[in-house]
Amino acid sequence: MRLIGILFGMEQSFPPALVERINSKGIDDIRAEFVKVGALTMETILPYDVILDRISQDVPFYRSMLKLAMLNGTRVINNPFWWSADDKFFSYALMHKIGVPIPRTVLLPSKEHPPDTTSESFRNLIYPLNWEEVFNYVGFPAFLKPHLGGGWKKVFYVRSVEEFFATYDQTGDTVMVLQQAIEFEEYYRCYVIGKRYIRIMPYEPRNPHHLRYVASFTPSEQLRKEMERHCLSIAKASGYDFFTVEFAVQNGTPYAIDFLNPAPDAELYSVQEENFEWVVEYSARFLIEQAKRGRRTPKEFRWSQLIK
Repeated sequence: MRLIGILFGMEQSFPPALVERINSKGIDDIRAEFVKVGALTMETILPYDVILDRISQDVPFYRSMLKLAMLNGTRVINNPFWWSADDKFFSYALMHKIGVPIPRTVLLPSKEHPPDTTSESFRNLIYPLNWEEVFNYVGFPAFLKPHLGGGWKKVFYVRSVEEFFATYDQTGDTVMVLQQAIEFEEYYRCYVIGKRYIRIMPYEPRNPHHLRYVASFTPSEQLRKEMERHCLSIAKASGYDFFTVEFAVQNGTPYAIDFLNPAPDAELYSVQEENFEWVVEYSARFLIEQAKRGRRTPKEFRWSQLIK
């Protein structure tokens, strides 16, 4: 029996719907269930051939457990080694390098010293920063947001130098990026599963949370194809198999705004029924495809093999 495990936290609708969908297909020797795990020894081999990770970004214990599972052959979606190493600013730079339109973005040091550091820890940092150069490059309005994280946490819209400094002063020891604000006419959130299944969803981030997937615009065929092409480029470059990309469209150009989201919202209440059905069905198809491949045995026990 090949076993698919779903690892999740506070979600209510997506995990049980996904388990039910996989099991309802009646495929011989493939079954899905919620992951159950306790304390781990170095020799622990989990019974799962595939695990879909929806929560390890918030629970370090799970992240370490998933790395052990991969070491012993489990296929983990998304790869915890790469997920641990990634950050938003690197991803922006990588996508810019491969030709995906990205807003102008600058990485900033934290306003306050991180724990257990002093000014001596920052001897290599130019101080004060050349703020004029930063502001001339990014321009205003802009978004100030963490270089890690998601869910629109600690994301600030700043319209001027004065607003920037008033906001930056409140960010503590969080490393931030300052990013050009795209004044968009249309906005899309795209689910990307298995580097080939793509769902382009009109999305209005200015609406209340439960109405964000209710939008008055739809993409032209040309825009749809361009976003699909960018989604595939991002998937291949990033290595993620389950994530979303958000595009803000300005003057016909889709700018990739947010794509470091390997555990995107999939709750029925949020994404609405039609999108929910798509996510459940294509998640099930992809996980079954992975389970049919069987467990994965690293050719060599080193990071270069595990991060692939």
